[in-house]
Amino acid sequence: MSSIMAQRTINVYDGEIPGAQSCNLVYTVKTENGRQSVAQVTEPTLTIYLPAAVKPTAAVIICPGGGYARLAITHEGYDVAERFSKAGVAAFILQYRLPNDECMTHKEIRPLQDLQQAIVQVRAHAAEWQIDTNKIGVMGFSAGGHLASTGITHFTEKLVNTNHSVRPDFGILIYPVINMQFDSSTHAGSRKNLLGEAPTGAMVKKYSNQLQITAATPPVFLVHAADDGSVPAANSIAFATAAIKQKIPVEMHIYPKGGHGFGMVNPTTKEDWFEACLNWMRSSGWLAVP
Repeated sequence: MSSIMAQRTINVYDGEIPGAQSCNLVYTVKTENGRQSVAQVTEPTLTIYLPAAVKPTAAVIICPGGGYARLAITHEGYDVAERFSKAGVAAFILQYRLPNDECMTHKEIRPLQDLQQAIVQVRAHAAEWQIDTNKIGVMGFSAGGHLASTGITHFTEKLVNTNHSVRPDFGILIYPVINMQFDSSTHAGSRKNLLGEAPTGAMVKKYSNQLQITAATPPVFLVHAADDGSVPAANSIAFATAAIKQKIPVEMHIYPKGGHGFGMVNPTTKEDWFEACLNWMRSSGWLAVP
């Protein structure tokens, strides 16, 4: 992580962490091929990247992926936040709680609860951080994309005590897990880690976020690779199709190749999906046109 770009890290909750239980898990950091991942996250945090651009600015809360078992904190976190900051967008990396029955009650709601509280923190500090409260979005990669898509479809179910809105203004979903049903497009590991070994039909439907889109769902930008063997592109296609039916603004980029987990750079194409994302933000009015 760049010490130049990241100003500081704060706790998501000002006091007690809701639903937390005493447990023996220890936060771990692993480095492999120059990339870090973290695991056993039980105390959620926000790492803040504020730009030196014209204020007030848009903000994006970033949810790294990792199958709800770990967080790919470098290429789906730090790298993303630095580039947003350089583009004039305030970025916040959310280390959300990874579902664990030993460390929390009702583990399936805790990542969403952490995301909602992160949105509250950004809205509550908007004046201090010079953020436009009407331009706060969520972004997620892989299982973090499931969390972000839950954030943009479940905001009427407030899991935090606040007067602030927990509805994101837009969503950015990168090779996201969307579907939790028992079919070939589902990432079984993410479903098991979030919902348990034998989730009820009602729970599976609730967290299959393509089924939860309404006319109030925020606009969304999606990226996927057609050859993704871990999280099939059918996840993004199903979400986009359902959003279009509800007349939700959607932009989707599906590349022929790239596989899963490519982060900021799909090496199979010269197109820069992140620049396309910034252009989408500009055309949607969340980011000033340079």
